[in-house]
Amino acid sequence: MKDINEIPRLLRWKEVSKIIPFSRSYVYDLMNQGKFPKGYKLVHGGQAVGWWASDINDYMLALIEPTEGSESTLVKHTKNS
Repeated sequence: MKDINEIPRLLRWKEVSKIIPFSRSYVYDLMNQGKFPKGYKLVHGGQAVGWWASDINDYMLALIEPTEGSESTLVKHTKNS
C-alpha cells in the first residue's frame, strides 16, 4: 500500500485559499487566461470543484522563481492586484 502522502489529493477552494495569496475571483480570471491550474469537477454534473495538490504546489513554486533579468512572478501578480 502506498504511503498516504503519495496518494494524489484534490484540494477544495477552502484549502487552496489558505495556500495562495489571491481571491477566488482573481483565481478564476487566471484560470480563464490559462495562468492558473484548471479545477476539476468532483462529480459529473455537479458544481463542486477541486484542484490537484501537486498542481497548486507546482504553481506556487513557479511564482517564487524569478526569470532571468526580471522579478518573480509573485511580485508581478501582487503589483497588479
